[in-house]
Amino acid sequence: MGDSGTRTPPGGAGTDTPTPWGLLLLLMALTAIGPTTLNIIVPAIPALTHRLGSDTATVQLTVSIYLLAIAAGQLLMGPLSDRFGRRPVLLSGLALTAAASVLAIVVSTVATLILARVLQAIGASAGIVVGRAIIRDLFDRNRAAAMIGLVATVMVVVPSVGPLIGGVLETSFGWESIFVFIAGTSLVVLAWTALTLPETAGAHVSEAGREGFARDLARLGANASFVGYVLVAALGSATFFAFLGGSPHVVITLMQHSSAEYGIWFAASSIGYMAGNYAASRVSTRHGIDRPIWWGIGIEAAGVAGSTLLAAFALHWGAIGVFLPQAVISFGNGLMLPGAIAGAVSVRPQAAGTAAGIVGFAQMALGAAMTQYGGTLLAGAASALPLAILMDAIVVVLALSFAPLVRPVSARRSA
Repeated sequence: MGDSGTRTPPGGAGTDTPTPWGLLLLLMALTAIGPTTLNIIVPAIPALTHRLGSDTATVQLTVSIYLLAIAAGQLLMGPLSDRFGRRPVLLSGLALTAAASVLAIVVSTVATLILARVLQAIGASAGIVVGRAIIRDLFDRNRAAAMIGLVATVMVVVPSVGPLIGGVLETSFGWESIFVFIAGTSLVVLAWTALTLPETAGAHVSEAGREGFARDLARLGANASFVGYVLVAALGSATFFAFLGGSPHVVITLMQHSSAEYGIWFAASSIGYMAGNYAASRVSTRHGIDRPIWWGIGIEAAGVAGSTLLAAFALHWGAIGVFLPQAVISFGNGLMLPGAIAGAVSVRPQAAGTAAGIVGFAQMALGAAMTQYGGTLLAGAASALPLAILMDAIVVVLALSFAPLVRPVSARRSA
């Protein structure tokens, strides 16, 4: 089975075409709905607890279960987009998110609210996974990495402003306004998509329909390069999620900084990820995707090594000793992840939706596990060293996964 990632897809664009900013803005909007809807309701949890006569821990399930549902939803929406086309799946997903948001306004029990949130997540997952498949439909592998790098910046920016939007809405108009906002935004993006986005899958749709999800899944799973790229995407993201789970204990409990200070430092360190995404968008068209992945792994390794040294010998440096190495790690993440995603969805372009769904699910599923494990590991720790060692181990496994599974492009061409 050859790797078609080095060929431009029919009707697609190579490395010399201008950046389609209109399409990119639409894909950013589609991608943003999922992470925005994830945590926009956090400020309204006390009001929802009172409204539904429940307790805080139960209402908080509307956030954690949403994350699991958006991960599982990508496994559903990706293959459906291969079978029926990108447009119908996107439009249906946006309509489902809007309808579920209306349902959330009229709920009377926590169970119904959780159901509404699950439906929201499944619908919103379409924007994330199908957006990646659309990019691969239109661009060759290297240019796809550049486009994914630009679109991925919203995955960092949007979660930072979601709670702010939710807090303003809840304070000004009540908790119901949050779900009105989600429904309205989903409908606006739905109209934008319906009016401007053509079907991009082309002949891939009929081919996927004949062969089916099971065969696509088997062929992808048997391809070592696909497995390697998926592992890079999942393990690369795992360092961030481990940090997300363990760093509050280090910064707030051990260093006695306030939650607000932690939030400011965390937001500042995310600039590293955005810078890495931008760098990926610049270098992937020139150097391909594998070389930036190796650069990203090397930068992550330097970052976790610095984190380990500072955790062991320089705890008195305070929050900067935690977040400065994390900014380096985040830069490496931002540099490698667009190439890993582009590589995974390029192994079998006619199953790009299925491949994107598997990548997204792997990232979020492992991320959720690492967030939980990082928090548990650090719960009784006296320093940040256990967290740093965990991140060291993740990067070692990351490098050992990529090296034997993904052959250089020159080797693939000569095979």
